[in-house]
Amino acid sequence: MRIRPFILVAGTLGAVGASAQSSLTVFGVIDAGISRYTTKSETYGAAALPGSRTAGQRQTVLSPSGLSSSRLGFRGTEDLGGGLAASFWLEAPLSNDTGGGIANFGRRSTLSLSGPFGEVRLGRDYTASFWNDAVFDPMTVNGVGTNLIAVVNSNIAASRALATGGLLNGGLSAGTDSYLRTSNAISYFLPPNLGGFYGQVQYAFPENIKVEGPGAPAGTGQRGRYAGARAGWTGGPVDVAMAYGESTVADTALNKERIKSFNVGASYDFGAAKLFGELSRVKDVREGPLFARISDRYDGALLGLTVPVGPGLIRVSYAKVKFDNGLPVPNGDARTNKLAVGYVHNLSKRTALYASVARIRIRDGHNNPTVMGVTPLVVSLPAIFPQASYTNTGGFQPRGAMGYDVGIRHAF
Repeated sequence: MRIRPFILVAGTLGAVGASAQSSLTVFGVIDAGISRYTTKSETYGAAALPGSRTAGQRQTVLSPSGLSSSRLGFRGTEDLGGGLAASFWLEAPLSNDTGGGIANFGRRSTLSLSGPFGEVRLGRDYTASFWNDAVFDPMTVNGVGTNLIAVVNSNIAASRALATGGLLNGGLSAGTDSYLRTSNAISYFLPPNLGGFYGQVQYAFPENIKVEGPGAPAGTGQRGRYAGARAGWTGGPVDVAMAYGESTVADTALNKERIKSFNVGASYDFGAAKLFGELSRVKDVREGPLFARISDRYDGALLGLTVPVGPGLIRVSYAKVKFDNGLPVPNGDARTNKLAVGYVHNLSKRTALYASVARIRIRDGHNNPTVMGVTPLVVSLPAIFPQASYTNTGGFQPRGAMGYDVGIRHAF
């Protein structure tokens, strides 16, 4: 929907002059579906004796993000002449399942200047290292089929941020700072006329106060800092890109911790089907004067497929993540894999019905409670599915999960 600004603020724009061409667009998505999640766990270790127990959880909800995240946004552009343009983008999450209104513009809040040189964008936005997890995921990182690599990465960032001092960069909104989004960022994007090459670099300020002087309290240093970049090429049916990001989640005299993420993804559109693939490596590096350097590693891989069928689209995704424990713990690693299948039936260009189902298998989940459950010594945000969590306590470890979404989405 396009609304001319002079209708909204005619007096203000009239004073500016008639030479500038401006526009304002109101857009959004309303998604509503029935979702069900189930988890299974069993006792392990000393508790895994004859008569060991199994446990499970079930949850049924009305979800606002089975196919696309519900949102409301406003974006506008002003032509400054000479190829220059100024633009803004404000996008807020919506909780249409509960009637929740706009609480913030946590999905995106940016002001940009663009031209032949590219685009300089200021404000809260997706991180450069997240894009490949979304672009090369047939399930578009929504609903029960969300890319397993994205689920694990989000849990790592959330649990480590909370464990080392609370929320980063203004908090968590539809994901994890600074994995999915980051605040206080400066981003530069290459212009679109480079023969298919594209890319961006991004830096987010930690905005911490530096305290100096005798007896000054310990500070947080570079905590909240993010730096990343992405580069790719697209031409015809091919799209390939790689990205790197580094987020500082702790920076004190006793503990320095950074999450380093590298991924490469690609897709090829055959017409009758489109193939997707991604490889990812994430390192959680901790070091300090009181302990040796520890580097946990998470290696992920994804293969996916979409097949257009009349007005609909079949979506299939298989992903796995392997955890390598940075501590010298015998048999301390863990593995998980996820298979997701879905179908989207387009009733029009804006409205679609959808159904998705996903199944997760976990091996030795107790060895990596940061991702698979609750770490006993810290506060964490566990999630097997992004929308539902399982508490790993009392000698239980999660072993598997299933979930489904059935719903309708309308975009405007």
